[in-house]
Amino acid sequence: MHDDRRITEVRLDRFMRERISAAVYTRTTELSLSSWDVPDEPVPVIEALRQEFLPQEHGVPWGKPWSTKWLRLQGEVPDSWGTLPDTTVEIVVDLGFTTELPGFQCEGIAWRPDGTIIKAISPRNQYVPLKLLGSGMAIDFYVEAAANPDVAQGWTFAPSPYGDKVTAGTEPQYRLGTIAIAEMNQTVWELQQDVWTLHGLMHELPMELPRRHEILRALERMMDVMDPEDVAGTAAAGREALATVLSRPAYASSHRLVATGHAHIDSAWLWPIRETVRKCARTFSNVVALMDEYPDFVFSCSSAQQLAWMKEYYPELFGRIREKVASGQFVPVGGMWVESDTNMPGGEAMARQFIEGKSFFLREFGVDCQEAWLPDSFGYSAALPQIVKAAGSRWFLTQKISWNQVNRMPHHTFQWEGIDGTRLFTHFPPVDTYNSELSGRDLAHAERNYRDHGRGTVSLVPFGYGDGGGGPTREMVAAAHRTADLEGSPRVRIGTPQSFFAEAEAEYSALPVWVGEMYLELHRGTYTSQAKTKLGNRRSEHLLREAELWCATAAVRTGGSYDYPQAELKRLWQLVLLHQFHDILPGSSIAWVHQDAERNYAAVMESLEAVIGNAVTALLGEGGQKFLLNAAPHERYGVPALAIAEPVRSETPVTVTEKAGGYILDNGVIRAVVDGNGLLTSLMDYSTGREAIAPGQFGNHLELHRDTPNEWDGWDIDEFYRRNVTSLQEARSVTLERGGWDAVVVVERLAGSSAVTQRISLEAGADSLTISTAVDWQESQKLLKLGFPLDVRADRSASETQFGHVFRPTHLNTSWEAAKFEICAHRWIHVSEPGYGVAISNSSTYGHDVTRNVRSDGGTTTTVRLSLLRAAKFPDPAADRGVHELTVSIRPGATIADAVEEGYRTNLAPRIVTGGQPVEALFSVFNQALVIESVKLAEDGSGDVIVRLYESLGERSAGLITANFPVESVHAVDLLERPAEVPGISAGKDSVELTLRPFQLVTLRFAR
Repeated sequence: MHDDRRITEVRLDRFMRERISAAVYTRTTELSLSSWDVPDEPVPVIEALRQEFLPQEHGVPWGKPWSTKWLRLQGEVPDSWGTLPDTTVEIVVDLGFTTELPGFQCEGIAWRPDGTIIKAISPRNQYVPLKLLGSGMAIDFYVEAAANPDVAQGWTFAPSPYGDKVTAGTEPQYRLGTIAIAEMNQTVWELQQDVWTLHGLMHELPMELPRRHEILRALERMMDVMDPEDVAGTAAAGREALATVLSRPAYASSHRLVATGHAHIDSAWLWPIRETVRKCARTFSNVVALMDEYPDFVFSCSSAQQLAWMKEYYPELFGRIREKVASGQFVPVGGMWVESDTNMPGGEAMARQFIEGKSFFLREFGVDCQEAWLPDSFGYSAALPQIVKAAGSRWFLTQKISWNQVNRMPHHTFQWEGIDGTRLFTHFPPVDTYNSELSGRDLAHAERNYRDHGRGTVSLVPFGYGDGGGGPTREMVAAAHRTADLEGSPRVRIGTPQSFFAEAEAEYSALPVWVGEMYLELHRGTYTSQAKTKLGNRRSEHLLREAELWCATAAVRTGGSYDYPQAELKRLWQLVLLHQFHDILPGSSIAWVHQDAERNYAAVMESLEAVIGNAVTALLGEGGQKFLLNAAPHERYGVPALAIAEPVRSETPVTVTEKAGGYILDNGVIRAVVDGNGLLTSLMDYSTGREAIAPGQFGNHLELHRDTPNEWDGWDIDEFYRRNVTSLQEARSVTLERGGWDAVVVVERLAGSSAVTQRISLEAGADSLTISTAVDWQESQKLLKLGFPLDVRADRSASETQFGHVFRPTHLNTSWEAAKFEICAHRWIHVSEPGYGVAISNSSTYGHDVTRNVRSDGGTTTTVRLSLLRAAKFPDPAADRGVHELTVSIRPGATIADAVEEGYRTNLAPRIVTGGQPVEALFSVFNQALVIESVKLAEDGSGDVIVRLYESLGERSAGLITANFPVESVHAVDLLERPAEVPGISAGKDSVELTLRPFQLVTLRFAR
C-alpha cells in the first residue's frame, strides 16, 4: 500500500512557504528613506531627531559593529489600501536580518516624530501597524537601528573579534532589506497560524493515533480547496476546511499549561550593558503594544534593574508599563535587582538582591513579588530557600537544571529544603526552555516530560524570545488561543506565575522534597573565569560591609552630627548587584562587559574608600594615636569585633631557619617548612602536634592543565581536564624577604609562559600561613590550580555559602557525586576527620575540587585544590590575560569556627588609621557561633539600626546580642525590615536572647 504522508508533508511545506506566507502581505510599495549615522555611542532620541538626515538608498550595506543608524521613513498609503474587509496596513522593516533568531543580530526601535516609542523591529517582529503612527494615511517615523554583531557566529565557540569595539573592525555587518508599506490580509495570517499550530501538533502525535491522520487529511483538504493563484480570495475556505479539527476539545486528562509571556533578557552577555538598556526598551515597547491588541495577554518581567533603566532613560515607556501593571497585564516577578548568579554572591549581597528588587517593585508598582524567578542561573545555592522566605516570598522557579549533563532532576514540582531547614515551593517547568514559542513540539515535550503526573496536573511555560530580547509575538499569542482546548494538545491558558503557583500549590499538597543545593552539572568554569571580575565583586562586598558598619557607627556615636550617606550606599550596592548578573560575575560575557566591570568596580572602591574615610574621621576626631578598624565579626589583634581600638601585637617574633635552600617559619603557634623549590613540605600546629601535609607530598603545588571544553568555553570545565597536567615543582628562586613579626619567603617560577611570584608569609601569633600568588597570565586554554594534599581522612568537605556552609561528599559513590568534580566555595573550605581539620581560605577564588585517595601506608590523603585562573577563547578571546594576585591561607588544626574566622580575616584587610579616640562597637555578641554579617541604618530613614546575623557553625546555638547605645526597643524584621515573627528570639529593651537553629538567619531592628 502506498504511504502518501511524506508526499503531503513536502506539499504542505512548499504550500506554506510559497503560497500562504507569501500572501500575508498582498501589496507593498517602498518608502522614501533618509538617515543619520551616530558617530560613536548611542544618543537619546531627542538628540537624534535634531540631526540632519540625508537621502538613504534601499538595499545597501550598513552598520559597522556596535554602530547605530537612524532611519527616517516617509511615504503615503495608496488610497485603496486597507479598505477591503480583513485587510489592514502595516509598515514592514527588514534591517537586513541574517537569521530568524531575534536578539543576536541587528535590531531596531520605531519612534514617532514627537520622541515617543512605537515598538521594536526584529527578525520575527518586522511590522509597524499604521494605526500606531497616529498620522492618518501619511507615514513619517524613525527607526533607531543597532548594528549589533553576531558574536555567537553559529555557536561554533570560535574566537570572535566582535566582543570588543577595539577589535570589532569597521566593515558593514548588514544590508538593508525590504522597507515598505504593506497591505496585510488578516484571514491569510489567521490561516497561517491555524496551519502552524496543527502541523506542529500533528508531528508530536504517535503515528498510530487517529487524531494524527485526521489532522493530516484536514491539511490536505485545506490545500485542495484553496486556489494557489488566489490565496487571499480562498483563505476563508482553507480555514473552514480546518475548523473541525481545530474545534475538537482536549482530553479531560490533558496536562494543563499556564503560559506566561516572558523575555529573559540577559543584563549583559554577548552585548554590553548599554545595549541591554536598549534591548529592554525594544522588548517592553513590543509587549505593551501587544497588550493593547490582546487584552488577555500577560507578560512576566523580572529584574528591577531593567525597569529602573526604563524609568531613567525611557520615562514615557515606563509610564505605559505602569499602566499595564495596574491593569494586571505587565507582571513584575522575581523580586530581585537582577537575575543574579547564586553560587558566588556573598550572603549579604544575596539578601540585597531581594531587598533592592522587592523594594523597587513595591515603591513603583505596589507589587510584592511572591516568587523568586531565576530560570537561567548556573546552579542554585542551598541557602536560597531561607533568603527567599526571609524576603517575604514563598515560591521559586528555575529552568537551567534541565541542562544537566548526567543526572535528571526527579521532580518538576517539589519542596526545596535549604541549609537551615526552610522549605520553599519550587517549580521547574518541564517545557525545558524559558524561550518557548508555544509550538507543538514545546507543548508536547512539556506534557511528556512532566515527572509528577498522577499528583500534579499543571505546569508553567514562559513564552517569548529571550536572552537577547524580543519577547512574545502575536503569533505566539495566536498559538496560545488555538491550544486553549485542542484535542491531542495540553490545554493552554495565558496567566500569571502567581496564578500558576497558587493553583499548583492547592492541588499538590504532599510534595516530594529536594534537600540542599541544586548543582548544575555544567558551566563549572564560571566559578573561575574572569578572575578580575570576581576579585572586584569580593572586594566590593567587603568594602560595603565596612562602609555601612562605620557609617552606622558614626551616625550613632556622633549624636546626629554625621549624615549617614544612605543614597550613596544604595547607589553603590545597586551597581555591585548589577554586576552579579549571571553572565557578568560568572565571567561568561564578551570583553566589553568585563572591561566595564573592572572600571565600575574601581569606581565603587574609590567611592567606598571615601565614604569609609569620612565616617572614620567623624568617629576618631583629631589625634596621632594609631588605631585598628576591626570590621570583622571576631576579635582581631586584641581589638573587639566591630570596634576601633589600639591593636595588640604578639610579643614573640617569627623564627626563620634556613634549611637545604628553603626555610622553616615558626611563630610558636604553627610551624611551616618551605623547601628549595618553594613547596610546602610540612605544616604543623603546636596545639595538636599533628602534621597537616600528607607524608611524602607537598602543598603550595601549582598545576597547569589543558582546558579545552567540548563547548561553552568560558562557561565549562570538563572532567577530562585532569588527564593532561603539568606539575610546576621547579622554582627559579626562593629567597627570604624578611623575618621578624611578619616573615616572608618569596618564590619565583614559571607557569607555561607566565611568570609567577609567590609570597609565603607567617605573622607573629598567627594561626595560619598565607600564600599570595601574583601571576602575569599569558596562557591560552589552560587552567591553573593550587593544591594542598592533606593528611586527613575526610569523607566530606565543607564549603562556605551564603549564611552558612554546605557539605559535599569527597567520594564518588553515585553519578550525582561524580558530577561535582568542580565545586564552589566562598571565603573558605574545610576538610576534617573526627578531632582534626584544616581550613583553606581565599581572597577571591570560588572554584575548588576535593579528592581523596588511600596511600600505601594505609592512610588517606584528602587533596584540596583551588582553581586560580583560566584562559578561555570564547566569548572573550583574551580572557584573564594580564596580572592577577590571589591570596590563600591555610590553617592546620582548624575547626569550622576557625574556618569562618579565617574567611573574614583573609577578606577584611586590617586598617590602621590615626585619630584621637577609640570607638566602642555598637553591638556585643556572646557566642562566636552567632556571626554579625551586616550593621546599617534602616531603609526608611528613621535612624534605627539594623543588624543581620546568622548561626555559622551548623549547630543549635544560643547567645545574647546587646546594643552598646541607648535603645527604645528591639524586634525581629524580615529582609525588607517589616515586623516578622521569628521563633527562638526573646527581645528585651536593648538586648536579644537568641536560640537559633543551624544556619538560621535573623534580622533585628534596634529602635533608637
